[in-house]
Amino acid sequence: MKLGTSGYLTVALVMGVAIVLAVLNQMTPATSPLHVPTYVVALAGKYLCFAMLALAVDLVWGFAGILSLGHAAFFALGGYAMGMYLMRQIGTRGVYGNPMLPDFMVFLGWKELPWYWYGFNWFPFAMLMVVVVPGLLAAVFGWLAFRSRVTGVYLSIITQALTYALLLAFFRNDMGFGGNNGMTDFKDILGFNVQADSTRSALLVISALFLCLQFLVARFVVDSRFGKILVAVRDTESRTRFLGYRPESYKLVVWVLSAVMAAIGGALYVPQVGIINPSEFAPGNSIEAVIWVAVGGRGTLVGAIIGAVLVNFGKTWFTGALPELWLYALGAMFIFVTLFLPRGVMGLFQRRSRREAEADAPAAAAAQEVTG
Repeated sequence: MKLGTSGYLTVALVMGVAIVLAVLNQMTPATSPLHVPTYVVALAGKYLCFAMLALAVDLVWGFAGILSLGHAAFFALGGYAMGMYLMRQIGTRGVYGNPMLPDFMVFLGWKELPWYWYGFNWFPFAMLMVVVVPGLLAAVFGWLAFRSRVTGVYLSIITQALTYALLLAFFRNDMGFGGNNGMTDFKDILGFNVQADSTRSALLVISALFLCLQFLVARFVVDSRFGKILVAVRDTESRTRFLGYRPESYKLVVWVLSAVMAAIGGALYVPQVGIINPSEFAPGNSIEAVIWVAVGGRGTLVGAIIGAVLVNFGKTWFTGALPELWLYALGAMFIFVTLFLPRGVMGLFQRRSRREAEADAPAAAAAQEVTG
């Protein structure tokens, strides 16, 4: 696996910035000019979780040619698995003081805990479900879609239908997931107060660590022989099939891996924002993730992280300064990138590297000629 300069720089920056923010939040007094407020730590953690979603989208779109407009579904499912664990930790500290039933179940008149909630009071089981449930859904969906050779815009529409169907399902109160209000009022995670500054700083560093691990896994996949075949499937699927490969198998594997990556981002997102509800399944969230990848640079991995952080930082700034213009700014950004930066932000660096290589080529040739 060759990370290259951009890869090493990405890992160093992600971990370095996260650690610096956490240290300045914990080790400096609130009156110090170096102090980082807790809300900044929470925002940074949220951006990193979004970066995991963008990385997952780039893996399937940039290297396998699968334009997913429903990846927010896996992100939200991971979030709900974490939310179920956090709700079980509340116990008698809830509004109704029921040791078994979450407050929303007591309010809706539930008499006993649904069978699919059992086990979520144990952290290892909940984390297993963070991976298993989205992964299993992705495996079933991918097996049916890829086996039927559904591709292009048709596959994109089906992925969007999937997340919209889940949105409608989770809105129902009888599903047992909080309905429209979702889950909130979390207290503890592994015995630590989820609202404490130290916990939020720890979650930021953990999010950075998982983002770096996912980046390394994605880089390993795309640099391997498996990744080369994925690119071949993306560019000429019919020719790859003619050579004896089964494109549907390769697409299924990377699809499931991508879903798990998105789900882990969702699981880390929930304790940092303090709520999970069906709006996370909204198709618009999946479309935004595609925009993040396009802005950063499709098929670069690093660009997905840059795009997610850049666009969400812009969203935070615009919604505070000019809230009514945010959607116009997002649309203008996407149009600008499409017209002038078709390779995204990373395309600027790639173009510069190419120019430097072309400029150095005559000099290298002359030196070769002189030295023999």
